[in-house]
Amino acid sequence: MVRCTARPLVSRSIALALDLILREMRLPHSAASDPLVDIGVQDGRIAAIAPNLQSEARETVQGKGRLVCAGFVETHIHLDKSCLFNRCDCKTTRFPHLAMERVSAIKPDITVEDVTQRASRTLEMCVLHGCTRMRTHVEVDPRIGLRFFEGVKALIDSYAWAIDVEICVMPQEGLTNNPGTDELMVAALRNGAKVVGAAPNYDSDRAAQIRRVFEMAREFDVDIDMHLDSGTSGSDLDTRLVCDLTEQFSWGGRVAIGHVTKLSTMPPAEVDAVARRMADAGVALTVLPATDLYLGGRHKDADVPRSVVDANRLVAAGVVCSLSSNNIQNPFTPFGDGQLIRQANLYANIIQRGNDADVRAMWGMITDDSARILRQQDYGIAVGAPADLVVVDAPDEVAALRGIAPVLAAFKRGRRTVTRQPAELHRPA
Repeated sequence: MVRCTARPLVSRSIALALDLILREMRLPHSAASDPLVDIGVQDGRIAAIAPNLQSEARETVQGKGRLVCAGFVETHIHLDKSCLFNRCDCKTTRFPHLAMERVSAIKPDITVEDVTQRASRTLEMCVLHGCTRMRTHVEVDPRIGLRFFEGVKALIDSYAWAIDVEICVMPQEGLTNNPGTDELMVAALRNGAKVVGAAPNYDSDRAAQIRRVFEMAREFDVDIDMHLDSGTSGSDLDTRLVCDLTEQFSWGGRVAIGHVTKLSTMPPAEVDAVARRMADAGVALTVLPATDLYLGGRHKDADVPRSVVDANRLVAAGVVCSLSSNNIQNPFTPFGDGQLIRQANLYANIIQRGNDADVRAMWGMITDDSARILRQQDYGIAVGAPADLVVVDAPDEVAALRGIAPVLAAFKRGRRTVTRQPAELHRPA
C-alpha cells in the first residue's frame, strides 16, 4: 500500500500541461512546519507532488492550506438494506434486538429495482462525503434469492466514475440452518461477489458456518469478512476459531471480522491477549460505532454499556483496524449519512480517547488501514497512484476529526466528483 508523504517527490518544473493541480495543500502525517504542496494530476494519476509546481493545468483548485488526502475507504456497509427504516415495524423506542426480524418480514416485497434505488441513494451520500472505495455486504437467502445481490451489482459499473465497489456476499439469517442459502452464496461468488461473509450469531451451528465460509474462500480464492461476536459476554469468542482457521488455511491478511462487541465487555488484559492472537494470525477488525452503540446494551435498563470496542488498543497490539458505517437508516441503525469522519468522531467520544496521537490513529482507520483491509495496493498520495483525492475543510487530520470537517471537493482518477462550498459568515456592516 502506498502511504501519504509530505516530502516533495518530483522537481517543481513539469514540461507537459497537467489535467489538474491542487495547490497549497497540506498532506496527512505532515508537520505544521512542513511546506504546503501542490499535487499535479495527468491521465487520472498523480504526476507530481512538490511545493510551487511550475506548470499549467486545465483545472486548478486552491487549497489555501487545507488538508488533502486519499479518498475515504468504507470497509463495511449494507447498501442492500439501507433506507428501510420507515418501511419496517419500528414503533417502540428500545425494541430488543429484533432488527434482523423486522427487515426479514418485508423481504418478500423487495424487488431488484427497489434495492438499486435505495442503494444508489446511500451510495451517493457516501460519495458526497469523500468515499472513493467501498466493500458492501449483501444478503442472500431463500426469501430474497439473489435480488439484493443483483440490485447492488447493477450499481458497480454505473458508479465507477465516483467509487470502486466490491460485494461481500453473506448469510444474514443463517447458513447451516437455512437450506438453500449455501447454494445462493456459491451462485453469487460465481457471478461477481469478491468477498465471502458470515453471520454465525444467527446460525444454529456457529462453528460449522465459519468453517464452511473458509471452504468457500479457498474454493473461489476470495477474502473473508465476517460479522462476529456481537454479545454481552466474552466467555465464548468465535474470534479464536477464526484465528485458528486463518492460520490453518494460510489466509492471514485476507480475513476481517466486524463488530466483536464482546471484546468491550472484557478486562484489558484479556482484550490484549485476543489482540495478540489476531495480530499473529493476520485477522483484521472493523468497528461499527453507530450500530454497535445503537443496538448494544438493550439487556439493561440502567448503567447501559456502550458496546463499542476500543480499536486503538488493538492497533497498538498490531491489529489492522477500520471504522465504518455498517447500516444506514434501517432498523439496525435509524441514522446515518455515509460520512466516515462523523463515524470516527462518534467512535472517539464513545471510547473516550482524544489526544492527537489517538486521533491520528483513528484517521488511519478510515483511510490507510481501511485500504489495507481491502488489500488496495495502489492507495495513497504518491506519484503514479490513482488520483482519488479529497479536500477537507480543515488544516490537518486531527482538526478534521475533532470538528467533523466537511469535504469540499472529491476526485476519482483525477475527475471531479464532488463540490461543496465552504460555509461563510455574513457579519453585519
